[in-house]
Amino acid sequence: MNWAAFTSAEPDLAKTVETRFGAFTHHVLATLRKDGSPRTTGLEVRFLHGELWLGMMPDSLKALDLRRDPRFALQANPGEGQSMGGGDVRIAGRAIEVEEADAKGAYVTEVEPPEPFHLFRTELTEVVRTYVEDEKYLVVQIWKPGAPLRTLKRT
Repeated sequence: MNWAAFTSAEPDLAKTVETRFGAFTHHVLATLRKDGSPRTTGLEVRFLHGELWLGMMPDSLKALDLRRDPRFALQANPGEGQSMGGGDVRIAGRAIEVEEADAKGAYVTEVEPPEPFHLFRTELTEVVRTYVEDEKYLVVQIWKPGAPLRTLKRT
């Protein structure tokens, strides 16, 4: 399931997620090393043409990780202090490297990244938003493909 399909399924949550990612430039990507241990690195993301794109420097360790094992987790930058306006947002899924000249060319036209670079489009397996409501409830929204949005509230 790509970003466009998620946006169709859950437009309000998708808008909140895009807003959270749009608030800051750098976010945190988690990938898996050869030995299966986690690796976290900074990353810029783009929401373009119905896709969530991950662009990376050539032969960066995170790109090599994703080539070997496409599973990832992506956390929006929480910002300064404790406000976390809009809540904590995380996306998990699989990253598929894009090597087709037309797709990369369209990305270059819009983003103008330094070249050469690796480009990955994402297939989502989970989107989670956690936030505080009325200074009383911890609210967790969990979306997975093929399932309705689940909302949990805790005091």
